[in-house]
Amino acid sequence: MTAVILGISTALQFIAAFLSVRLISITGKWAAWTLFAVVMTLMGVRRSITLYRTITGDMAYSTDLAAELVALAISVLMVSAVLLIAPIFRKIQSTNEELQSSEEKYREVVNFLPQIIYEADMQGNLVFTNPVGNKTFGEISGQENTKMNIIDLVIPENRERGKKNIEKVFQGKTIGPNEYTMIRKDGSTFPALVYSGPIMNAGVVAGMRGLIIDITEYRQMEEELRKLSRGVEASSSVMIITDLKGIMEYVNPRFTEVTGYTREEATGRSASLIQSGETPESTYIEMWKTIITGEVWKGEFHNRKKDGSLYWDRVSISGVKDAAGEITHFISVQEDVTHEYELSEKLSYQASHDSLTGLVNRHEFERRAERLLASIRQDKTEHALCFMDLDQFKIINDTCGHAAGDEMLRQLSMVLQHAVRKRDTLARLGGDEFGVLMEHCSPDHAHRVASTLQKAVQDYQFSWEGRVFKVGVSIGLVAITEAFPNLTELLKQADAACYMAKDLGRNRIQVYHGETLSPTRRHGEMQWVTRIYQALEQQRLCLFAQTIEPLDNRHDKHYELLLWMKDEDGLLIPPDAFLPAAERYNLIERLDAWVIEKAFSLLAANPVFLAQIHFISINLSGHSLTKHGFLDFITAELDKSGIDGKKICFEITETAAISNLSTANKFLSALKELGCQFALDDFGSGLSSFAYLKRLPVDYLKIDGMFVKDIVEDPIDRAMVKSINEIGHVMGMQTIAEFVENDEIKGMLREIGVNYAQGYGIGRPQPFEELLSRAENVTDISDRKRVKRKS
Repeated sequence: MTAVILGISTALQFIAAFLSVRLISITGKWAAWTLFAVVMTLMGVRRSITLYRTITGDMAYSTDLAAELVALAISVLMVSAVLLIAPIFRKIQSTNEELQSSEEKYREVVNFLPQIIYEADMQGNLVFTNPVGNKTFGEISGQENTKMNIIDLVIPENRERGKKNIEKVFQGKTIGPNEYTMIRKDGSTFPALVYSGPIMNAGVVAGMRGLIIDITEYRQMEEELRKLSRGVEASSSVMIITDLKGIMEYVNPRFTEVTGYTREEATGRSASLIQSGETPESTYIEMWKTIITGEVWKGEFHNRKKDGSLYWDRVSISGVKDAAGEITHFISVQEDVTHEYELSEKLSYQASHDSLTGLVNRHEFERRAERLLASIRQDKTEHALCFMDLDQFKIINDTCGHAAGDEMLRQLSMVLQHAVRKRDTLARLGGDEFGVLMEHCSPDHAHRVASTLQKAVQDYQFSWEGRVFKVGVSIGLVAITEAFPNLTELLKQADAACYMAKDLGRNRIQVYHGETLSPTRRHGEMQWVTRIYQALEQQRLCLFAQTIEPLDNRHDKHYELLLWMKDEDGLLIPPDAFLPAAERYNLIERLDAWVIEKAFSLLAANPVFLAQIHFISINLSGHSLTKHGFLDFITAELDKSGIDGKKICFEITETAAISNLSTANKFLSALKELGCQFALDDFGSGLSSFAYLKRLPVDYLKIDGMFVKDIVEDPIDRAMVKSINEIGHVMGMQTIAEFVENDEIKGMLREIGVNYAQGYGIGRPQPFEELLSRAENVTDISDRKRVKRKS
């Protein structure tokens, strides 16, 4: 038994020695493992001698079996330890080789990069730069060169900023890109972008490394592009660059001068933005066929400016190719040649205009209406047509003769021309009939224009041989939509609406609503009375809100509440469709009461919104001002809601206030004691109003939109707005301009000193409850139709 144990132990000693020799090649540790191998070999030799002497019986002593078992156990452990250690060292060796390979690849990347890579210690001294850096700043080798500080690589003017950035890096921050002017080893300088970050060691900043990019070539290209851009910007020709789909990516200043569209308005939109519909479609087809093949197309377009006016363009379009010869963009060079067409237009003027008034005649009016009908099927733009028939014009002809009638038509044509927008077409259709084409005009805006026309006729007085005459006008208004198959049907409906206006009492506006508001057509105001009652009972009234924006950089938030109705199918009905009937048949007080009760309830339920706003404007009709008990109703509702009266501003029209001056004064004074504010709406519509203004305790004057809408082009309107604004300020009131449709009007109002602005150019109305749900963003007014409720 002892001999067997000695044999196994001896074999294990030699195995351990052999494995130790193998570990020398794996670990590379010659000294340690050689010594271990020698020891194991000697122990194996000794055990072999002992084994031999035991077998031959040549032993001077008896071998202890227990001791031999211990020796065997030690041998087993030694072999096991070596076997276990070997894989560990193999893995370490493999890892080291991978690290070495990775480091070599990293060095290769760093060495071949065209940018400069650097490393610096905690003092900012360079300890490494790649070959590009060595070439640029000098070799980083030897004790002396390693003392080169990173801050010495930039010009003195940049060093203070550089030191601050280095401090941030040593605080553990990554910074860049920062632009510096760097100094080469030969003393020359170059612009560069520098990225820097910390070198971390066990979570502690141990230095910094970074990337330096020479941008000399980029700056040179930038300068060349700047020169080219200046040339294009200063060009007297319109220049447009589009992508392959015709989307404008660049327009020069001349484009803005010619079209009226700013660069921001044009960029990102199709070049069809300036198409008028006058150019034949075949011209565009030919143009596209030519330019997509790489050839140059030349021709003429009849385009449209932002203000709706037309102009002639002589155009040259060619493709821009990349290095591979592929077309990437198109460039269009255009010349405004409108003046060349003016002569021919003058020759055709008589054929398209009325000889008595100078307005567009019926033939031209119908031609333009046909064009709008054709274009609306393509671009879905909103237009409207207004048909007007003078009331009591026959009396002037009968009493004073046709000469007087002709003179009145001439004068009234000038009055009407001043009342319409610049882009609209006013025509004399024959006799005492007139028409207006309102291009790019929503139905609610068209109704405002029609109201302005109606008021202009009402305010006009005709004097003839010592006698003074006044006339009225019945107006039929119809929106131009795809629902009309042809011009005949369109004119038929406009004429029918005008006839309905005369039938319902003359001197009024009748809107053709078609089939969109109800299953059958509603004729006359009595039908609206029933619908209003039903809307009240079925809770189909709703509030919209429109923002009133400060023009003096304050952050006050103000809104005006507007009343709309939903029909039986859920479609929205604008206020102008039903409020005239409500006023005529004494339902307006009920609507006013509904608005006040609903508004106070919603405001009380939304304290966050209430805290954010300066005030909410609520319209009151003239009927409500004089109704017994209405003042008590408002007082009770205000008390029940718990709303601070300062948050409420009631709007009353100038006409209502002056017509009931004494009653209005008492009404306003009573609510002023509760903190409520007041705005006088449509101020300026009556020139006598200045005499009464000082007797009314109002806080705001809302300047009538008829003066505001053309303030940019019309110096008289501008003077009126300025005068009203100055008088309001002298009396301690603030002013609000209505019908602010664009930034030009807004800018001019700011110059004049008007305090607030309201209109499409400021914000369109949206459902009031939607606005309340976004109490954290109360200035966001979505793009919805606006029709302001008028009392």
